[in-house]
Amino acid sequence: MKLITQPDDGIAPLLVAIKRAKKSIDIIIFRFDRVELSKALAAAVGRGVVVRALVAHTNRGGEKRLRKLEMTFLESGVTVCRTADDLTRHHGKMMIVDGELYVLGFNLTELDINRSRSFGIVTKDPSLVKAASALFQADSTRQPYEATHDRLVVSPETTRKLLSQFIKGAKKELLIYDEKVSDKAMVKLLRDRVAAGVEVKVIGKVIPAVPGIFTAKSRLRLHVRAIVRDRKDAFVGSQSLRRPQIDGRREIGVISPHSKVAAAIARVFDQDWNEALPKSEVQEKEKNAAEALEPALT
Repeated sequence: MKLITQPDDGIAPLLVAIKRAKKSIDIIIFRFDRVELSKALAAAVGRGVVVRALVAHTNRGGEKRLRKLEMTFLESGVTVCRTADDLTRHHGKMMIVDGELYVLGFNLTELDINRSRSFGIVTKDPSLVKAASALFQADSTRQPYEATHDRLVVSPETTRKLLSQFIKGAKKELLIYDEKVSDKAMVKLLRDRVAAGVEVKVIGKVIPAVPGIFTAKSRLRLHVRAIVRDRKDAFVGSQSLRRPQIDGRREIGVISPHSKVAAAIARVFDQDWNEALPKSEVQEKEKNAAEALEPALT
C-alpha cells in the first residue's frame, strides 16, 4: 500500500496513474474541477482505454456543475453513469486503474488537493480491488451492494461494524482526523478507550466533549477522515464518525494494516498537532464567528 498526502503530493499521483492506464479506469466523482484530470481521462479514451465515470446525483450547491461535467465526459467518449438518489449523498471518492485501487479522502478539486489536509490510500491487493470493483459495478447499475471484504469500509453497509471493531482494538493510542465526531455510539467507544488507558487525540471536534479526549483545531483546512491505531494500522476514507455518514450515505474508506502507512500518517498528525491553533485563538475565532452571526439570528 502507498499513501498520498495532501497538499504535499498534489495532483501528480492521480495524473500519472491515468496517463499510464492501458486497459480501464473506473472513477467515482462527488466534486471535480481539475481540467488536467479531465483532459487526461479524455486522452486515455483516445488511446483505447475504457473509462467509466460514476458521478454523484447531487452535492450541496453543485448540481449544475455535475451535469455539465457529465456532458463534458460524454463528449470525450467516457461512459457516464449517475448514482441513484436512494441515499442522501453518494460521497465516496474512489478510482480503479488497471487493477490498482485509489481510495481518497479528498475530492478532485483545487481546494481539496492544493489547499487542504487530506490523504489517499493506493493498493494493488487483489481482494480489495475485487471488492471495490464490485461496489463500483453495483452502484453504476443501481443494484444492491453485498459487502465481501473486512477492510473495505462502505457506508451504510459496513462502516459502523468495521470502524467500531477498529476503535475497540486500540491498546495505546488513537490519532483521529475528523471535523466533527458526534455519533453517540462512536463517542462512547472513544470514552471507553480512554477509560482503558488509551490516549485519544482528535484534530477536529468531539460532540459532546469527553474528558480525557484531547482535541485541537488544524491551521490547515481539513478534508480528511483518518484514524491511526497504535501507529500500526490506519483508516482513511470519506466518512466522518457522524451518524448520517455512517448510516445514511454512500461513503468509502479502507483500513490499512501496513505499519509504514500508519507511521507516515502519524508523522503528519504529530506535525499538525504541534502546529495546531492555540486554544485561546480557537476560542477567539469561535467568538468572532458567533458575533458575526448574531445580527442574522436576531
